[in-house]
Amino acid sequence: MWQTQRILKRYQDGGGAALIHKARGASNRINVGVRDYALELVRQNYRDFGPILATEALRHGLEVSRETLRKWMVESGLWLSRKQRRSFHQPRLRREHYGELIQIDGSEHRWFEDRADPCTLLVFIDDATSKLMQLRFVPSESTDSYFQALRGYLQSHGCPVAFYSDKHSVFRVLRRDPKGGQGMTQFGRALAELNIEILCANSSQAKGRVERVNRTLQDRLVKEMRLAGISDIDAGNDFLSNS
Repeated sequence: MWQTQRILKRYQDGGGAALIHKARGASNRINVGVRDYALELVRQNYRDFGPILATEALRHGLEVSRETLRKWMVESGLWLSRKQRRSFHQPRLRREHYGELIQIDGSEHRWFEDRADPCTLLVFIDDATSKLMQLRFVPSESTDSYFQALRGYLQSHGCPVAFYSDKHSVFRVLRRDPKGGQGMTQFGRALAELNIEILCANSSQAKGRVERVNRTLQDRLVKEMRLAGISDIDAGNDFLSNS
């Protein structure tokens, strides 16, 4: 912390030139000082931020390009490169048309960190374009919570051809011989009335796009809400509707 305060005072007193590295003759000595200052700020305040979000957080006090900061963070071990993070799951082929297939999923997480109890974010994403279509915080995955999210989706976007989900009991009857309903859940019967098909994935890899979006949201959205002081479900949903 003392090192950060010392570098910050030099920067405030003399700007970028004040951060000139002491090693004479180095052609990039000003950049070395700025690099040290930027990385020290990331270590102290934004250690769990990715380069894009860290650049935005630093913007008010230090102008560094996203790619420059990414390079510095990779070199210093604060960020893994795309090659280091790459996985090799064979993706399911995308649908060709926007609105044809919507992946839906619930992501349980400590969305408000230690400011509130864990809850679930319902995520609707277009399979063809990976566009986020609907986000809603709810206490847990339930028939009622999915109906609330479905209502918001239909009001904003109309009916898709199909929804693609996991085998949660909201979407799939788990008993072999359910009484009535012809083997359909309440949510499934409502979709049938709307002429919307429900498809269930056999593995998390099969709905990898929404799984990857969940991981991104668990990283970026959590930090954005931390900075905005969002601490409960109602405030979180207001934040999502205004974002």
